[in-house]
Amino acid sequence: MKITQISLYQYDIPLKAPIAISLGTIENARNILVEIQTDERITGWGEGSPFWMIVGETQASALAAADDMAKLLIGRDPLDIEGCLTAITRYLPGHPTTRSAFDMALYDLASKTARMPLYQFLGGTKKTLVTDETIYINTPERMVDDALRIQEKGAEAIKVKLGTNLHDDVARIKAIRNAIGDTTPIRTDANQGWDVVTATGVLRAIGDWNVQYCEQPIKRHDIAGLRQIRQKTTVPIMADESLFDSVDAIRLVREEAVDYFNIKLSKSGGIFDALKINAIGEAAGIPCMIGCMSESRLALTANAHFATARQNIRFYDLDACFEHADDPVYGGITYTGYQIELPDAPGIGAEIDSAFLAKLPHKTIS
Repeated sequence: MKITQISLYQYDIPLKAPIAISLGTIENARNILVEIQTDERITGWGEGSPFWMIVGETQASALAAADDMAKLLIGRDPLDIEGCLTAITRYLPGHPTTRSAFDMALYDLASKTARMPLYQFLGGTKKTLVTDETIYINTPERMVDDALRIQEKGAEAIKVKLGTNLHDDVARIKAIRNAIGDTTPIRTDANQGWDVVTATGVLRAIGDWNVQYCEQPIKRHDIAGLRQIRQKTTVPIMADESLFDSVDAIRLVREEAVDYFNIKLSKSGGIFDALKINAIGEAAGIPCMIGCMSESRLALTANAHFATARQNIRFYDLDACFEHADDPVYGGITYTGYQIELPDAPGIGAEIDSAFLAKLPHKTIS
């Protein structure tokens, strides 16, 4: 089998409303699509969500990089996933989100060729996935309204974005906890918004309020600071922006800096490297979460396949499509409340609606 053609799409999806985190505000999901075609007429689809404030890529830079990457893959065997990914990584180091779209398309192709759903191709079996839902930074009153709405829908956990200042962030969690009661776990995420002193103060203040963990409290490079916060507070610490690849994972383990890993395919470069990160976490006794950027159900389905295939992945944050005003994906995962059901079709089991796809700006390399 040989790769004969690769199409790149500018994949814009409107959001229901802007979403605010400590790093900035997102107005629209500006993603990319990669379609890999072969001489055996088997096609693979991949999606990347370049969250520029985290990965340092924009949609424009991702499409430019993808153009070069695609030229390197024409004529190659798509089943040689490691060889294909090594070729594009050597040529363009970095660019994890762009690489993840190619990685996803290659795994889609390979599992279709094997006539297996992706989770089975990865050596796994089905398990129950239950996602949380995220509340974004706003006034305590607005965030309480969101928490009550999510709780009423039956969420087993609520994720709350923080990262402003000690007084306001404690007030947000206190107001939410008072409104929803003590039972539903709260997961917090500061997106690097605090320093060590503020993070320690906030987590000590909210530590008795059934807070399941705190994700990335401080700047990504400050591993010593993460270790210090972990030693001084009772809320478990999860690495997100500090964890891009397996090298980061080894460093976090060596420094005893965190309790959990957050793996995102658009951040790790895709499934191939995500498997390494999870294996390191599992060997070190660090459970993992599968997270997301602003992907559609195409990439969210790939994320869910990966999570299903590995028992060390204990938490699921696959709610990005809840914020989308349009759903151009057919097939893929379905949500019953917050429970996720995976498709059993070969490959990822999700594709983009042809009418929606026809409207997207695109380029084909052959």
